[in-house]
Formats: sequence, C-alpha cells, structure tokens
Amino acid sequence: MTEAPVIGVLALQGDVREHLIALAAADAVARPVRRPEELAGVDGLVIPGGESTTISKLAVLFGLMEPLRARVRDGMPVYGTCAGMILLADKILDPRSGQETVGGIDMIVRRNAFGRQNESFEAAVDVQGVPGDPVEGVFIRAPWVESVGAAAEVLAEHAGHIVAVRQGNALATSFHPELTGDHRVHGLFVDMVRAKRTAESL
Repeated sequence: MTEAPVIGVLALQGDVREHLIALAAADAVARPVRRPEELAGVDGLVIPGGESTTISKLAVLFGLMEPLRARVRDGMPVYGTCAGMILLADKILDPRSGQETVGGIDMIVRRNAFGRQNESFEAAVDVQGVPGDPVEGVFIRAPWVESVGAAAEVLAEHAGHIVAVRQGNALATSFHPELTGDHRVHGLFVDMVRAKRTAESL
C-alpha cells in the first residue's frame, strides 16, 4: 500500500494545527476530526495537548468518546501528546471531577506532574525507536507516568520519570514534539499506521 495514510487530529481543543503540519511533514494526509463520521474515515488519530478535562467533556458532548474507545480497542493506531497521554491512560492518579479517559495504555498517569504553566521547560530526551540524536522535549504542564503494566513498553524517561510509552498501536508522550520542527516522533507514528494498514491488507 503506497498511498499516504490518512491520520486525523482530534480537533476539539488544543494545539491541533501544529500536529496537522507535523503529520503532513511526515508524509501523512492529515485531517481534523470533530465528528464520529470523520473519525470513521481515518487510519489513525492524534490526540493533542490542551486541557485533558475539557477534551474529555467535549468528546462526550460531540458523541466521540464511545466511537473513540471502540476504535482504540479494535487496534486503530493512536498517539497522544501531553493531555493526549492522559486521555490514553487506563487510570489517572488525580482525575478532575467528571474526567473520563479513552484508555488503551495500561498506565497510571499523574496530571501536571512537572509543574504549572510557568514551570514549563525543554529537555533532550532519548526516545526508543526514534533514530539519531535525542528529541527536544517541550514540557508544558506536562504529566508523567507513575507506573505501567506488563503490556506497556517504556520508550523514554526524564529526571527519573516515564515520559514516553507504547502499547501495541497506542503511543503517548508527556512532551510536545509538534512544537519543535523535528518530525521524527510523528514519523514513528506514521510508520505505526502504515504497518497496521499493511497487516490488514495481507
């Protein structure tokens, strides 16, 4: 299958535009996703950074939460950054009232673990599966992973905390690679989507 995979970006809140640009640079066809019928038309999905509680509540409001959970359960490749990582966690250590997750990764996540907005920082992160130099990680009100189950694979740590995880077709990072101009993490995800499409075509 040679044509570019179609990858959606959940466009309810957060840094949607930056992910669309990064995915296009990584040779995917990138589309915003706001409705269930748009979700049905993509090969994979990015859940962007933003405010995890707001994204969760809007996903319920727009009728996307259950279709999202179903597609992730069925193996659709999905990548969550920052708030997206929180939404992909099977459990949040300190959830806000009414906050739900999509789930898909057997991990426990702590919200805002690296500090508030004014404590944002950048750091070089070695990410397993991303060739070359370390990735420049932009951490903005970033979560970290408290623990992972046996099925989840730790891809990166920073300051002794887990900041990148993969489980099957689900990928999550605490940091924002879409803000750096380095598209290698998005390239890793595009490769995951291509591999899934190829497996389905056999």
